[in-house]
Amino acid sequence: MKHRFPLPTLVFIAALCAVSLSTAQTTQTQPAPAANNGDGVTLARETRLRNVRQLTFGGENAEAYFSGDGKQLIFQSKRDGRGCDQIYTMRADGSDVRMASTGKGRTTCSYIFPKNPKRILYASTHLGSPDCPPNPDFSKGYVWAIYPSYDIFTADADGSNVRALTTTPGYDAEATISPDGKRIIFTSMRDGDLDLYTMDSTGRNVRRLTTELGYDGGAFFSADGKQIVYRSYHPRTPEQIARYRQKLDENLIEPTVFEVWVMNADGTNKRQVTRLGAASFAPYFFPDAKRIIFSSNVNDPIRRNFDLYAINIDGSNFERITYEETFDGFPMFTPDGRKLVFASNRNAKARGDTNIFIADWVE
Repeated sequence: MKHRFPLPTLVFIAALCAVSLSTAQTTQTQPAPAANNGDGVTLARETRLRNVRQLTFGGENAEAYFSGDGKQLIFQSKRDGRGCDQIYTMRADGSDVRMASTGKGRTTCSYIFPKNPKRILYASTHLGSPDCPPNPDFSKGYVWAIYPSYDIFTADADGSNVRALTTTPGYDAEATISPDGKRIIFTSMRDGDLDLYTMDSTGRNVRRLTTELGYDGGAFFSADGKQIVYRSYHPRTPEQIARYRQKLDENLIEPTVFEVWVMNADGTNKRQVTRLGAASFAPYFFPDAKRIIFSSNVNDPIRRNFDLYAINIDGSNFERITYEETFDGFPMFTPDGRKLVFASNRNAKARGDTNIFIADWVE
């Protein structure tokens, strides 16, 4: 879940509760069940996607992101019988899968340095404990855990030479890197709220970019490094504010309503892009930075079906991309915009399996 919140994808799909559509930006109705082309992978209505190929097979695999040259992917997975996510790398054809994290704690939000594919970035709880931290209690509703033991690390792609970039108390995660490899953007609770910060690739010169009460996270730079896209929830009413603060005191957040925002790379000119009143997350710029692709449950009345959507950065030209009936999320383009990687429940061998897929993009 940058994309990237600490997101156990299967639970996210199964447990996300319904939210109001009173501010919905679209009047699209729920479509008829999607027909596929016979392979269980390629859906006939998905005209923007061609040659969809499955790269992982079984279990929970998500948040796959390309290297700067588009030849490698980094992702998180519970494969190999692990109790919580670890970070893996593979070639863009799905071969040569290797674990790149320590195998300890819980990890999330990994990225490959754009100018140095032999160096990676990820968040992990392993300094707090080598064990998997406990899952949150869902008995009172669906929540994400904001583990205070999360810190951000760099390492060599083979898992060696691990170095912590953050050491402040509280949650530090959801990190990605600018195209020139010089800046990292991440979400932190170091000032008491979930805000976006940038720092140098060495961990120095930390700068806060968001200050409004609420969650800001899952951020990515545009290809030219001039803009940032992210997801936000800003409580407005006294009741919303009190509930948000209560959950935050418990190191929790309720991910039922996120909107997509953009801003300049220095934190100025913040603009809200979507007004869907749904859980819209994992936004990523098209290579030309004029459009954004993201995942949302806006078209599902019971809020369990997430699909990919595209939208102009001014909020116009809202377009549905996928029609799979359970979950599609975490989209990212290759630098040339010709291929799209995403996570999906399609073609699952077992109920809830989330796998990584790659497709040619049709403009």
